[in-house]
Amino acid sequence: MINYLKESTFAVNDVIQKAWGITKKHYFSIATLCFLMFITASASSLMAFFIKDVSKVLSVIMAIVFVFLYFTINLSLFKYIFHLMDDEDNDVKIVDTLPTRQQIIRFLIATLYFVGCILFIGLILFPVLYILDPVLRYLVKIGWVESFQTTGVVITQIAVGIAILALFITWLRISFFPFFIIDKNAAPFESIKLSLAITKGNFTKILLLLLVLGGGYLIYLLFNLLHWPFVAFVVNILSSFIIVPLSSVALTVAYRKIAGEYKGDEHPDILHNIV
Repeated sequence: MINYLKESTFAVNDVIQKAWGITKKHYFSIATLCFLMFITASASSLMAFFIKDVSKVLSVIMAIVFVFLYFTINLSLFKYIFHLMDDEDNDVKIVDTLPTRQQIIRFLIATLYFVGCILFIGLILFPVLYILDPVLRYLVKIGWVESFQTTGVVITQIAVGIAILALFITWLRISFFPFFIIDKNAAPFESIKLSLAITKGNFTKILLLLLVLGGGYLIYLLFNLLHWPFVAFVVNILSSFIIVPLSSVALTVAYRKIAGEYKGDEHPDILHNIV
């Protein structure tokens, strides 16, 4: 186990180093795309606030427009990073990295599949939590459990924790689907299956990478808890301008690394890649 963690740590270091090299060299173009995503999301929220009482139809139309715009910029960012990784010597305009209409449609459909997978896991776990209460009451009634209140709270907390962990693992393992759509032009559901396949055996590495990338936000929360607002503000600014662009590049580099090491079926099934 210790050797596996060492290998995972070294793998994460390699990803971070390569991602930092790309980010440092092409910082302004990558940061511009990240900033455009932020502006789009902010403008969407402001627009929804101002027109919510004017017209519901207009509000829905504007929401759809902003969703398409946000996803287009997001996919353009991934496509641009792929270009930097594959052909770093030749410059490319951001306009030339716009995803095709087919890729945007496939991404939207895959996103629905993604949400459906999360909801499906939730629906599987919900009945367990739902029947937990009457089961515990019955165990108290027959004398197998002495106190319903104490035991019930502990067991319920454990069950809820397991449910949240299962949802998180599901989210993490299928969250690489956009890369397959942009990089391999994969079909929507195929991209979900491929994401599940390449993350099999790489969960620890991906989790460590997210912890490293999320370190800035964790430090920001720490300073907030210590009631150091100025320091927290500075950390948040640095995190926004450095960690966010670096994270986009690092996740793309991580995808390319684990996808390159994947030796499984070209068209994997779900059952053999769950565990």
